[in-house]
Amino acid sequence: MAGSQTQVNKSHKTRFASKGSRHVHRTSLQVKNKIAKPERCGSKGSRKDRIHMKKMVREQKRVAVLKEKRASSGSSSPPRVIVLFGLSASVNPNALARDILMMLSADNSEPTSTTVASSVYKIRTTVLVAPHGDLLSCMEMAKVADLIAFVASGSYLGDGVSSSNHIDSFGRQCLSVFRAMGLPSTVVLVRDLPMDLKKKHDLKKLCVSSLASEFPDDCKFFPADTKDELHKFMWLFKEQRLSVPHWRSHRPYLWAQEVDLVADDGEPGKCSLLMSGYVRAHNFSVNQLVHVSGAGDFQLCKIDILKDPFLINERKDKNAMDADDVQGLQVIQSLLPDPSKQEPLIMENVPDPLSGEQTWPTEEEMADADSINKRKILKKKTVPRGTSDYQAAWIVEDSDGEHSGTDEDETDGMVLDDEEDDQDRDHSDIDDDQVSISFSTKEYDEETEPGAAMTDDEHLTKEQIEAEIQKIKDAHAEDEEFPDEVDTPVDVPARKRFARYRGLKSFRTSTWDPKESLPPEYARIFAFDNFMRTQKHVLSKLSDMDNGSIDECVAVGSYVRLHIKQVPVGAASKLLELSKSLPLVACGLLQHESKMSVLHFGIKKHDSYDNPIKAKEELLFHVGFRQFIARPVFSSDNINSDKHKMEKFLHPGRFSVASVYGPISFPPLPLIAMKIRQGEMPSIAAIGSLRKADPDRIILKRIILTGYPQRVSKLKAAVRFMFHNPEDVRWFKPVDVWTKCGRRGRVKEPVGTHGAMKCVFNGILQQHDTVCMSLYKRVYPRWPEQRFPLGS
Repeated sequence: MAGSQTQVNKSHKTRFASKGSRHVHRTSLQVKNKIAKPERCGSKGSRKDRIHMKKMVREQKRVAVLKEKRASSGSSSPPRVIVLFGLSASVNPNALARDILMMLSADNSEPTSTTVASSVYKIRTTVLVAPHGDLLSCMEMAKVADLIAFVASGSYLGDGVSSSNHIDSFGRQCLSVFRAMGLPSTVVLVRDLPMDLKKKHDLKKLCVSSLASEFPDDCKFFPADTKDELHKFMWLFKEQRLSVPHWRSHRPYLWAQEVDLVADDGEPGKCSLLMSGYVRAHNFSVNQLVHVSGAGDFQLCKIDILKDPFLINERKDKNAMDADDVQGLQVIQSLLPDPSKQEPLIMENVPDPLSGEQTWPTEEEMADADSINKRKILKKKTVPRGTSDYQAAWIVEDSDGEHSGTDEDETDGMVLDDEEDDQDRDHSDIDDDQVSISFSTKEYDEETEPGAAMTDDEHLTKEQIEAEIQKIKDAHAEDEEFPDEVDTPVDVPARKRFARYRGLKSFRTSTWDPKESLPPEYARIFAFDNFMRTQKHVLSKLSDMDNGSIDECVAVGSYVRLHIKQVPVGAASKLLELSKSLPLVACGLLQHESKMSVLHFGIKKHDSYDNPIKAKEELLFHVGFRQFIARPVFSSDNINSDKHKMEKFLHPGRFSVASVYGPISFPPLPLIAMKIRQGEMPSIAAIGSLRKADPDRIILKRIILTGYPQRVSKLKAAVRFMFHNPEDVRWFKPVDVWTKCGRRGRVKEPVGTHGAMKCVFNGILQQHDTVCMSLYKRVYPRWPEQRFPLGS
């Protein structure tokens, strides 16, 4: 070659490279070895590791499902509770219950107990029949049910009657209550089907299509006329994985199959309540408190572990036992509470009457007081000429400056007469008005001169003023957008009548101290620094209880007898009578759940209840297994504000928040509010759920004082009938006013001697508009006179 040339390659385009590869030259070799990318799929054992990991996850799920199945349907599990509920009064669930119990018994004999241990199906079952028409009994049975079997009749469809007759009004009401409480596993048993196979199949399909919308999607329909059909249902029931409401899995409970009482010789009027049954959901500790439905919270003095009366034994028939045999069961072990670990029965805080007394002032407080006194001495007080020091000490200066004169008058120190004072005030008002807005000063001064008399109202009597106010309100009666309007009394000053109310610049952003001016009831309740953190801590203790020692806890599925001490004799006697008609439940309480606080519920008025529900009206609250009497106050739920507006009534069709004084409970828990009147059956008033316990939730009652423009001049107006004396106008002068047409303004000064006032707005005011002033005060629930329905 004639000459050698060096090859020059095209430079690499780094815009296609990653950021890491472009800056890799900046990293040292030692760091490169540390941040090397892991080989995700490069090694030979990676696929085997993934297969092994998936196999382990499957095995863990299988073990968990098997453990749950053994716990719910094994020989050591408590009997499964089936509740038969007739959807209409024409259905006879008692015959169905008798057929099921006879089929489960070994010799097909007549059942002597509602609980049967079947050696054929390897299952223990309790069959209960919900009485049609008794709402309270149906609710209590649904709370303990593992399976609710709704019984329907197919005879209506065969007669050509509408499918809506499958469920009557009481059945629909109970269905809505069951949904609010949380439905367990459900099935529908169809009775009274014809013997012909084709007609039976067609009627069953028609029944399914008409009732499927009323029940959950996983609800199955079974014919239940013959023994073979019931046999198929029981085998599926044995293998079925039952689901229970979430709130039932947080606390141990016992459904009492036997109830008795023993008199307490040491304390008259008290007794020990004995409740025998199976422990469910969680291990039961002898040191925890229990709540007996309707009676209240109590402590345990002993737990007796008894021999199981319903064992599954193929060789010997123990399907049913008489009541005498159950009461005479052998005691295997007795657990006594540990005084150092037992939960104390504290319901209310005992306030110290001397805790709010003033103590001796500190040195800093005394120094501050001396400096304030020195500033008061150095401050020059304006007094009339010739006034002595002793007389000057009794003269109180007007801090608002409503009647103060001009600077020239203050320097002179003279008290001017009324005529000169009025003239100076008129000129100052005209100057301020000319700066803010230009209009005819002559016309406005004639209308709003402070010393002038209001000729329209000067000679009116009290009855004439009230009649005119009522006449104007009747003209605005069709406006239902502002339901908080109140009348200002004529004979009582508004500053005294509404002394507890205050104005807010903004309902959303204005501050309100939650610890200010609390009622005496707040000294009797408890509060949490962090409610959610306390709930997590309490629920973690529940898991520790399940893994606790045998000396403290009773395992799930054990047949025990609870000895509940210091129960009032009257309440225990009523419980003994009620146990014959409805299930009696003793529920174990978590830590702090016996103490009183302010509970908040999301609540909605029930569709079947037509009467109005007023705030602070006495209602019976069913919160899970607990029952207590409360007098709630209703409020709206503002997400963007820490203040919530009170509602005088519970409005239908939407949710509100009900705040009550009640025992602390940890959510989730359902709420069924019932209204009980003397001589009437209890009725469902509202449904909802528990939200939290928070005494610092601010509920404000709003009132609206209204006035009506008398004379309007562009942005200014003379408003009357909001107040009836000028002192009230000066008292409420700092509060802003607004109108129903959207104007906002402020009170400038009183006009005349009958409570009229001059107001300035941000826009032109219409003559037919209404001027309003919003005032607020904090409200609280009312303390119930009786805490529990069966209490003394």
